[in-house]
Amino acid sequence: MRPRMRRQVISRHLTLNDAVVIWQRRLAGEAQHKIAAVFDVNQGRVSEILAGKRFPAARRLALGTQREASPAEL
Repeated sequence: MRPRMRRQVISRHLTLNDAVVIWQRRLAGEAQHKIAAVFDVNQGRVSEILAGKRFPAARRLALGTQREASPAEL
């Protein structure tokens, strides 16, 4: 009898553009769990973006005050 293979779940990688859209949706009042479902990621990943832990420049870009982001911000 062969051993059972574990199914590996690979989560989707988010980009800076995704993070900007996540901020836009959140600013429009959409709940984090619904945003996560749209992007097929865990709600914690959305929370990291909104807390500024990932893609800290995304909020500013979503608000429209664009300036050249430094590599450290991306």
